[in-house]
Amino acid sequence: MLQPELKLRRDKIRSLMAQQGIEAALITCNANLIYTYGCVVSGYLYLPLHSPALLFFKRPNNITGEHSFPIRKPEQIIELLKEQGLPIPSKLMLEGDELPYTEYVRLASLFPDSEVVNGTPIIRQARSIKTSIEIEMLRLSGVAHTKAYEQIPNIYRPGMTDIEFSIEIERLMRLQGNLGFFRVFGRSMEIFMGSVLTSDNAGYPSPYDFALGGKGLDPALPGGANKTPLKEGQSVMVDLGGNFNGYMGDMSRVFSIGKLSEEAYTAHQVCLEIQEKISSIARPGVVCEHLYNTAVEIATKAGFADKFMGTDQQAKFIGHGIGLEINEAPVLAPRMKQELETGMVFALEPKIVIPGVGPVGIENTWVVANDGIEKLTNCNEDIIDLEAFYKEKETL
Repeated sequence: MLQPELKLRRDKIRSLMAQQGIEAALITCNANLIYTYGCVVSGYLYLPLHSPALLFFKRPNNITGEHSFPIRKPEQIIELLKEQGLPIPSKLMLEGDELPYTEYVRLASLFPDSEVVNGTPIIRQARSIKTSIEIEMLRLSGVAHTKAYEQIPNIYRPGMTDIEFSIEIERLMRLQGNLGFFRVFGRSMEIFMGSVLTSDNAGYPSPYDFALGGKGLDPALPGGANKTPLKEGQSVMVDLGGNFNGYMGDMSRVFSIGKLSEEAYTAHQVCLEIQEKISSIARPGVVCEHLYNTAVEIATKAGFADKFMGTDQQAKFIGHGIGLEINEAPVLAPRMKQELETGMVFALEPKIVIPGVGPVGIENTWVVANDGIEKLTNCNEDIIDLEAFYKEKETL
């Protein structure tokens, strides 16, 4: 990672720290280390308000540089700060919403005379506005994501289950460079690359705050595909995350096994209309709640209120911020008064579940520009008939 880019990111955090009188930050969680240091290490980035950042690392042991110091344990940090002539901060921030309690207490105890505060909201606020390099990384991720999705019809075979279909798509994604790892903020949501949902499994309630659930293969990971056979007249939604360079792109596309019901095609078109409407009004200054309410109004007017964003359990959002993690700010949800800002990146995902058929809808990654929003995941948004594609291929 280029030093000017890292300095820009660190200075964004410093600016927010200064507003609250925070003199230094001690950063150790992976996503935040990627943001401020450029890669994952086992160690700590010490970020003073008015001095260069210092890296205290345990692993890997091959790091060099003027401001890098090998340590065995965090207790060595204080002595190293004194050796560098740095004052002990009167107010220090730690990643309070991310660190385990024991580690938080241990790190706070290193600074007994300092006021220790939770810095997670500050770091997440800084990360919510992407730099131009971050946006370019998300743009490149979208290109790779699209290349994988464009090949999906080629891997379908009659008689597949949803999990078999998912495995073949995961292979396509990995061949395009997907890292195969899905970073999520918080310790109560887990997922492997994403989900492939068909038939009524799409409406199965999930313990996770996802748009659609799925039963999954085991109660140990209750979400996504569950070995449901892909049958005639059913839809299949592919929602696999686009982590190709550390940044989480998000894209969903719908396929069918033969023809679907007219209701399903109508519902899909409603989701496309919601996307078109939201993309036409979203711009800096627009309140997130307004975008959510607009989507619900369109779905309700079309007669799909009881099937919008799920059936038995309906998700109460239609979009979420993305970046180094899949669930960042902003969130397009009720009571969310946050305004969109230039540089924010979010996934917009209006979806409808038709009982007996499956899910329809759309999801794309968007970046907020000065005068609107730009789509970063550009791929065919129609429902593609996999059975028809397979039969045509067999006759060639």
